[in-house]
Amino acid sequence: QLQFVESGGGLVQPGGSLRLSCAASGFTLDRYHIGWFRQAPGKEREGVSCINRISGRTNYADSVKGRFTISRDNAKNTWYLQMNSLKPEDTAVYYCAVDVHYRPVCAMVPGPYDHWGQGTQVTVSS
Repeated sequence: QLQFVESGGGLVQPGGSLRLSCAASGFTLDRYHIGWFRQAPGKEREGVSCINRISGRTNYADSVKGRFTISRDNAKNTWYLQMNSLKPEDTAVYYCAVDVHYRPVCAMVPGPYDHWGQGTQVTVSS
């Protein structure tokens, strides 16, 4: 059974940094596409970043390019989202997710993902 636990959210001032973690059990990270999504109040869930399972190639939403970095540590079976230069518009609940269907590439939309973390709140405010 796939399980993962998110951590690392919190309150940070604009320009600050946070690192989100998603610790997995029941599978190995390089077997599936993995991703990060976020959902702000009153808005739809949107893709932030993803890693392709075989190539390790990463994708980012335009709004976070150059500021966020997705990575995975296969030895710890954990993946991360390093968030730098945070802005108030980054405020949202962030979710890690796994796509177990061996699609050609990782998706930046939530539909293909069928296993989700519990979410962690990130608030960027002065």
